[in-house]
Amino acid sequence: MKTIFSRHCATLAGAVLAVAALPAASLAAEPAARFPARPMKIVVPFPAGGYSDALARLVATDMTTAFGQPVVVENRPGAGGNIGADAVAKSAPDGHALVMGTIGTQVINPLIYKRMPYRADRDFTPVAFVADAETVLVVHPSLHVGSVKELIARAREKPGGLTFASGGTGTTGHLAGELFKAVTGTSITHVPYKGNVPAITDVVGGQVSMSFATAQPALPFIRGGQLIALATMGTVRTAALPQIPTFAEAGVQGVEVRNWTGLLAPAGTPLAVRQMLAAQVDKTLQSPSAHSMLAAQGLNYTRMGPDAFGSFIRGESAKWEKVVREAGIQAD
Repeated sequence: MKTIFSRHCATLAGAVLAVAALPAASLAAEPAARFPARPMKIVVPFPAGGYSDALARLVATDMTTAFGQPVVVENRPGAGGNIGADAVAKSAPDGHALVMGTIGTQVINPLIYKRMPYRADRDFTPVAFVADAETVLVVHPSLHVGSVKELIARAREKPGGLTFASGGTGTTGHLAGELFKAVTGTSITHVPYKGNVPAITDVVGGQVSMSFATAQPALPFIRGGQLIALATMGTVRTAALPQIPTFAEAGVQGVEVRNWTGLLAPAGTPLAVRQMLAAQVDKTLQSPSAHSMLAAQGLNYTRMGPDAFGSFIRGESAKWEKVVREAGIQAD
């Protein structure tokens, strides 16, 4: 009996040693080898029809083909994106539930909401950057300004006399305006709306002087001459408006805004699974058809896997925390 027991222990010990001797990469790859085990979902925490929704559906279609499992898009709007994001934060950490997180759900909301259902820095783990929407400074033609410097001069002549519209308190358009004011030392009155469409509509109608607008809804009015685009807020000119300078080119440094979205998974999702998902996102968004779609809508793709995307989010949090604190922005 003792001999049999000894042999059994030796066999068990040998098996443990053999597993321990396996390369770490092989062990890490095991979850990815079994993934996906069932249908997946990508939660968009906003209504259907926006650019996050369109990108999610593009990515989901290609994932369905590549992985051989259905990947559905589920719209769960509410509370500035917090409801949909929270649903994913509380899902199993196995890669089968993802969220199209944004600068709002991952950076801004945790800074401006007194109560949050999740901890953005603790309850999620990054998968891949998807795209950012170009932000463009547009003014009503009645202002008769043709450059950023002329606009700054006009704002300094009448502190508080000019107004800027945004899609709501704490939105990217609002934060962009506060950043512009801080950098240029100007006083411009914020006018919040319930969404980007009514905001841009009132700028077109002349009720509001300007907007730091997402390019997608503003493009038709820029091309039609109802709005004047003065500068874009990215680091390089956008293909959708190649004739419009960046703020840096217009002589104003430090006014970079990235209205971004990206895939995140519940905390604890294996790195190998997240790397597999990121590789598929990159394959989709590097395709010629996706590139054309992004360019036409003022969207930009930058390749970022889990580590790079995580570093990017941390940098965004540090940047916007200062802006939110100095502007005293709070959401109800």
